[in-house]
Amino acid sequence: MNLQEILNHRRAIRHFDPSKPLDTERVKHCLELATLAPTSSNMQLWECYHVINKDVLKKLSHACIDQLTASSAQQIVVFVTRQDHYLNHAKVLKTFETGNIKRNSPIEKQEKRIRKWQIYYGTVMPFLYARCFGLAGLGRKLLAQCIGLFRPIVRQVSENDVRVVVHKSCGLAVQTFMLAMSEEGYDTCPVEGFDSKLIKRALHLPYNSEINMVVTCGIRLPDGVWGDRFRVPFDETYKFVD
Repeated sequence: MNLQEILNHRRAIRHFDPSKPLDTERVKHCLELATLAPTSSNMQLWECYHVINKDVLKKLSHACIDQLTASSAQQIVVFVTRQDHYLNHAKVLKTFETGNIKRNSPIEKQEKRIRKWQIYYGTVMPFLYARCFGLAGLGRKLLAQCIGLFRPIVRQVSENDVRVVVHKSCGLAVQTFMLAMSEEGYDTCPVEGFDSKLIKRALHLPYNSEINMVVTCGIRLPDGVWGDRFRVPFDETYKFVD
């Protein structure tokens, strides 16, 4: 399928065929493709839990309020944000970018570029992603407002703002995964209605992780698609700035 066909094929499927299992390795490959999705500052603060265990699937189905899309799913993938990994990821990225510059930049520009990335991942990212009961974000917000009096600056720097950024980045990976699954001829449904506490318990997730999306997976039954697809008219969505 080309991209348009993939987009038309992907629907939120509410009922999967229990007689048609999925190839676990093909689903895993779709998750590998999802890691190619962009994330803010390449921080990649998300994880995915690919569930095929019947007992855990039953617990996840109950956590999803026993919706048919979950109870009939052959496999389920839970996408989780892990903002608590920011220090480790920033350290790894600082090391990677240093090597990246040495491999690909002119020698005369390397020192300046390496210093830039060392500051960015060694200071800026730890400062931006740190949390302390809202106080760290408040300090960043006040600093941004002051600097913004003199030049453009990113103003969404409160702890809640940064949390939103982490979830947006994870959402890009989720969409990439669902499109990859459509290319494989598999079906998915992104589930919003769930009890996050029960999901964390079923997957033994730490307190400071957050559930971004539960994606049910399988092969659709005819009643799995709830009628025609509705979209707000494109003219109401599209704003052309000349």
